[in-house]
Amino acid sequence: MDTTTILLVIHIVIVLATVLRIMLRPHREPTARIAWIAVISTLPILGIVIYIFFGEVNTGSKHIARMQEVLDEMPPIAPPVADEADNYKPKLPRNYEHLYKLGKSISGFDPVGGNSAELIAVSDTMIDRLVADIDAAKATVHLLFYIWLPDKNGCKVVEALKRAAKRGVECRAMADNIGSSTIIQSVHWQAMRDSGVRLAVMLPIGNLLLKIVSARIDLRNHRKIVIIDGNITYCGSQNCADAEFLPKAKFAPWVDVVLRLEGPVSRQNQHLFVSDWMTATNEDITHLLRQPTPAPSPGFTAQVIGTGPTDRHMAMSQMFVALITSARKELIITTPYFVPNEPIQSALQAAGYRGVETKIVFPEKNDSKVVQGASRSYYHELLEAGIHIYEYNQGLLHAKTLTIDGEFMMIGSANLDRRSFDLNYENNLLISDKKTVADIVQLQRQYISNSNRVSQDDVDSWPLATRLWNNTVAVLGPIL
Repeated sequence: MDTTTILLVIHIVIVLATVLRIMLRPHREPTARIAWIAVISTLPILGIVIYIFFGEVNTGSKHIARMQEVLDEMPPIAPPVADEADNYKPKLPRNYEHLYKLGKSISGFDPVGGNSAELIAVSDTMIDRLVADIDAAKATVHLLFYIWLPDKNGCKVVEALKRAAKRGVECRAMADNIGSSTIIQSVHWQAMRDSGVRLAVMLPIGNLLLKIVSARIDLRNHRKIVIIDGNITYCGSQNCADAEFLPKAKFAPWVDVVLRLEGPVSRQNQHLFVSDWMTATNEDITHLLRQPTPAPSPGFTAQVIGTGPTDRHMAMSQMFVALITSARKELIITTPYFVPNEPIQSALQAAGYRGVETKIVFPEKNDSKVVQGASRSYYHELLEAGIHIYEYNQGLLHAKTLTIDGEFMMIGSANLDRRSFDLNYENNLLISDKKTVADIVQLQRQYISNSNRVSQDDVDSWPLATRLWNNTVAVLGPIL
């Protein structure tokens, strides 16, 4: 047997072994298996290399072991003292009780009452409000951002944390290693540390070559969490950065929405923060969860949902499907990134066919041409089902909201794409409160008023090259 034949046999064995591994991996949709096999068949050598680096959901054995150890140590959230607990009891609308049950199955948090919310739909306003809360903090300030930039708004938060730490407030701040690399490597990071702010880097890369071998480097902590004094929290789509977002300025402004909440639901975000913090550091701060929850005022019911690649498979996708199928009259969704799996695409079409007035708002210009192409490949089927599609033309609409019948909503960090379903750590919030939902619906309608409606004729008029591109990248959707 000559050398060429030996090499060919070795190559065939490697390809077959890789295909076999793809077929035997748990928690993988058939479409994803087919997509990976197609990639490897088309690009036998490069495809295998790509699969080794990006084909499997693996945050690294050390990270997984540490996170499991932390979760095993986590105590339940302490409730308010007995004589102050009436407002803590949730009011569960019968039509949406099943959604809270699903939420609890994901993160273990019960829906809690006694919450209030303030809608913040302007990025600079959100940062100013956050800085004011940090300046007023008495005990603790906890921040976690996927993207934290050393720009005007990012530095405002840096200075506020330094001031708080100097006056004795316990300040802890985390940032994702990739999303926030510029500030982590800047003088501002060390300046915060020197001022007494405790810092942590989520999912650190370290030695790139060793990391690539041991884990998948594009699995990221996409959460945006703020908790102040255990009773104030922020939840929404905004990162710690200017709306102009200088790394991708040609798509600016980034258009975000955030809720500033007060009440017991803050402790659930605190729980997510504590688990992430303890996974990233050796500091045990579980005592923060044992402190009695401040006495809540009358308010609405809410529940935090945290998901990630080390949590239950497809939990966020299941939540989206449950929300979509719960709509009876109206469903409005805003999302910057839309690469649905089959259950979500089918649920959306079914909503349109059963007469639910369904509206989805995307950005007209997306910072990812691949994702935008994949998104638009689904337009024809959505429009055919009677769904209204809008493309926002006043910047990159980054808000991630979903409202049902003007009564129920979800807001947070998760997009309607496979990264949020399978690869990223996300935090979202369920709320049943007509006033808060009405505020979000009004904002969604403002987005629609600043959008171009996409018609079936528009889609049909796309050039052949455009349709070919959209459908080609959509085929790769399961592995994006």
